[in-house]
Parts: sequence; structure tokens; C-alpha cells
Amino acid sequence: MPRTFTPKVVTANALLEGDVVYLTEDDRWSRDLSEAELLTDEAHAEVRLLDASRRHAEIVGAYLADMAGGPAGPEPTHFREDFRRTGPSNYFHGKQTEDLSRS
Repeated sequence: MPRTFTPKVVTANALLEGDVVYLTEDDRWSRDLSEAELLTDEAHAEVRLLDASRRHAEIVGAYLADMAGGPAGPEPTHFREDFRRTGPSNYFHGKQTEDLSRS
């Protein structure tokens, strides 16, 4: 029995920096999950993934990640994606440093 499609975003890693990036509705790569396009149609999600996967000069490892709609945009439904959006865990840098400066 086929599984019911759940909302997704296209995510990958930036080719040069390695940062986690998300595909936006206007075909940009954003490091901010709240800007990601939330895909609710399975066929459209597959097309967006195929298009993104061809952008070899920008990203590597594109895939569809399960998300839920939230008040500020897509929100992870799995620990892995929640962890990925915060950046590396070995020390504070990148997005983690920016979060500390807001405290």
C-alpha cells in the first residue's frame, strides 16, 4: 500500500561552503528554512527535486525532506532535519554564532 504524501522541501548542501540550503519558490538557495518552498503535491515535489539536482555548480546531495507548515514557514518533522538546520555541532560557527549574538 503506498504511503500518503507528506509536505516536503528540497534541501541540499552548498557546493563550496557545505552549508545546508533550501530551495525557495523563486529558485534561490537559502540557508534559512523559513524561506523554503513547502511542497504539498508529490508530482510537483519530484519535478522540483529533479530540477534542483541538475544544479551541480551550486549544490550537492539534493533530496526531499519531510516538513510541516508552521507560522514562520516549514518546520522539520524529523530530528535529523532539525539538527541539520542548526549547523555543525562540534563548535559554534556559522548560523550558531549568529544565534548567539541575538541572545
